[in-house]
Amino acid sequence: MSRYDPWRRRADAVRRISLETVLLGRGAIRDVRDKTKWHTERGPVSVTGTKFFDWHQGLGGGGAIDLVMHLDQTDFTSAVAWLEHYCMTASSADRASPACQAGADARPGSLCLPARDDRKLGQVRRYLQDERQLPATHLEPLIEDGTLYADPRGNAVFLLLGKQRRKVGAELRGTGPRVWRGMVRGTQKNRGFFWIGSQELPVIVLCESAIDAISCFALSPDRICISTSGARPDPGWLGALLNRDYDIYCGFDVDEVGHEMARQMMHLHPSVKRLVPPGHDWNDVLTSR
Repeated sequence: MSRYDPWRRRADAVRRISLETVLLGRGAIRDVRDKTKWHTERGPVSVTGTKFFDWHQGLGGGGAIDLVMHLDQTDFTSAVAWLEHYCMTASSADRASPACQAGADARPGSLCLPARDDRKLGQVRRYLQDERQLPATHLEPLIEDGTLYADPRGNAVFLLLGKQRRKVGAELRGTGPRVWRGMVRGTQKNRGFFWIGSQELPVIVLCESAIDAISCFALSPDRICISTSGARPDPGWLGALLNRDYDIYCGFDVDEVGHEMARQMMHLHPSVKRLVPPGHDWNDVLTSR
């Protein structure tokens, strides 16, 4: 038997994962008018069966591995590992978790949050403080409040809260040797968000992730910093914030997707202004200091 056979079996197993599962795992949103179109972290992607095409970049491919490589801008090995960790292993762990909100026999699409495991909190703290340089003075209130916690796999879980602080989803960030990111199954990104700051502050900055939101707040604590959980031009909750007379800035990443999504947001909501990070993203700015 070839020494490559185990690796081939691993790759063959994840190739069978549907593209819809991958997209949901990465927090993509299906377009309300075109069911083949998804709004992803890299812009709109069309999906037909096992094939996908990115119209902005003129690139396409087939299968779950190709899609993860494209969305995450990663290599084949890392894409296989991400699919194994999130779309296979992690999802089954969520279903077995006693803290799963949806329950073992919940209907597809129900929110299923991972359990809280304080034994893994040290690992999450080390990653966020040492590698991401997020101040403990900002992290500890989030941990005490329950909007940031560690799951049994050592992932950092950032809760998305909706009206009356209802849990509507969560961002996940791996903190082990292979860093990865995703969304909890059943997350409803248009119904709530992760945020940091005081509600009395007059300025809001929209960031692409929870880590970027905390980084932005650490740099400028006179703002409310909100994660849109991926670069999205029209989150469902944005209109309500605009109606409350906040000064809202789009602080998406300094890359093609970030600029394009910011442009679309300002076209849809003319009162939103662009705030360009002086680095690739807000965490890059924070760690460079």
